[in-house]
Amino acid sequence: MAKKTGSMETAESMAKRQREISVSEFFLKNRHLLGFDSPRKAIMTAVKEAVDNSLDACEEAGILPEIAVELKQTADNRFLVTVQDNGPGIVRAQIPKVFAKLLYGSKFHRLRMSRGQQGIGISAAGMYGQLTTGTATVILSKTKNSPKAHRIAVQIDTRANKPAVLSDEESDWRPEFPPETEGQEPTTYAHGTQVGIEMTAQYVRGRLSVDEYLKQCAVANPHLRLHFKTNLLKKEKGAEATLEEGAWLTYARAVKTLPPPVEAIQPHPHGVELGILMQMLKDSTARTLKSALEADFSRVSSRVALEICEKAGLNPKANPTRVAHQEIEALYKAIQETKLMRPPMDCLAPIGEEQILAGLKKEFPADFYAAVTRSPEVYRGNPFLVEVGVAYAKPGENPELGADDPVRLMRCANRAPLLYMGGACAMTEAMEGVNWKAYGLQQPKGGLPVGPAVFFVHIASVWVPFTSESKEAIAHYPEILKELTFAMQEAGRQLAVYLSKRRRLAEADRKRSYIEKYIPHLALGLKDILALSDKQKTKVEDDLTRMLERTHLDA
Repeated sequence: MAKKTGSMETAESMAKRQREISVSEFFLKNRHLLGFDSPRKAIMTAVKEAVDNSLDACEEAGILPEIAVELKQTADNRFLVTVQDNGPGIVRAQIPKVFAKLLYGSKFHRLRMSRGQQGIGISAAGMYGQLTTGTATVILSKTKNSPKAHRIAVQIDTRANKPAVLSDEESDWRPEFPPETEGQEPTTYAHGTQVGIEMTAQYVRGRLSVDEYLKQCAVANPHLRLHFKTNLLKKEKGAEATLEEGAWLTYARAVKTLPPPVEAIQPHPHGVELGILMQMLKDSTARTLKSALEADFSRVSSRVALEICEKAGLNPKANPTRVAHQEIEALYKAIQETKLMRPPMDCLAPIGEEQILAGLKKEFPADFYAAVTRSPEVYRGNPFLVEVGVAYAKPGENPELGADDPVRLMRCANRAPLLYMGGACAMTEAMEGVNWKAYGLQQPKGGLPVGPAVFFVHIASVWVPFTSESKEAIAHYPEILKELTFAMQEAGRQLAVYLSKRRRLAEADRKRSYIEKYIPHLALGLKDILALSDKQKTKVEDDLTRMLERTHLDA
């Protein structure tokens, strides 16, 4: 009997099954790439994306941000995540695209510092909610000049990566926030946005939770006033679960000044690869190659553009859209050989040493604080800078900082905390690579230093090199690692001075205690030897004590 075999495919039969894959379909099946690989991580990622968007919107509009985050448990492992801000609001026509279309936004093509970059995050959170609960993302938004707010419910058509509007109505809604102190009226604004997403999720407190993200967000953004509340189901034995409403936890502002405004810059020639250069010349609206180099790149003056063309052997008056492939390769080589100024730095808004200290002091009581902001550097033509802050507490004084535990490392990129994938991050590698024993901290081989301290590490860049779409770890570029190391060493030197002084004082206190213990015995011995009266003995004790105090102050 012949063995039965499956039918063989032909080119025609395979062609019938092939079709275009939309970006929404791809991320629907690969949602772990966006940070939605577990219910616990999903709720944190959703909050992170919404808060990042709110902060960017407020800062671009020149508004001191106020944000409220509420987690409401609707069933076992099911939560309604609501994030509200006092930002400028979103015009009606843009709401469906912003919240229900992947790779849609205003930040991807701009070279300037911002938290969001790809136009994926908040839409992906809505898509995860749609996938796990079948519900829509509900948005309330009001602009300053609009008499009413818009309430819109949207879902993503994943086959076409398009928004599907389920409902659209006007509302009298205004964003309202808890009062600053008890007894005051809530704060109401004339504009703002609220997004609500119901999803399968798990809420657990700890170092990888929403609580931790918001605490770190308050440190990285000392100009932010932030509210957080959880409403959890409580189960009594033999009775139905009831919703127990929590109290608002408020992180107050440490400063009342916004970060400096940032300007978008053109790509720097030294950071542009050959294929990108080809596309830029093809898309250029300039009439000549020389003017295209001047207009489409930063730090290329008329003189430098002419120098590049001469080195490449090209006519400066040539049409940039008609330059041949081999000529573009010569142009690319000439660009690499030409000395150029570094990119302009007005595209970055560092937190600043004073504000880092203000954020740390607000959330981490300690005895010593230091902060370092490095000068800007460049990787692949992209400007970036590194900042480091440190808070050191006396052992046992701050329960969050154990004397025998590894130091607490807070990683941030463009003012947004990074909680996951710490082991794969350049910040962790740089921290472990510094010899912290030279700065007074214990350190196991190849690990983080040990001590009651928290280190705040921040990178600001026009394009943060994340290792994945979930934006959780920084890539290991040599230029970035070098700057991280230098910043940590500079902070370490300040910490070493403090620890050295503290050890000297501790040693002086130890010696003082011994001397104080024996001063009465010494005075008694002198009384017997010199036949002193009780009054003279007391004077001797006082003189010895004053001498000890002067010596202690000198030490």
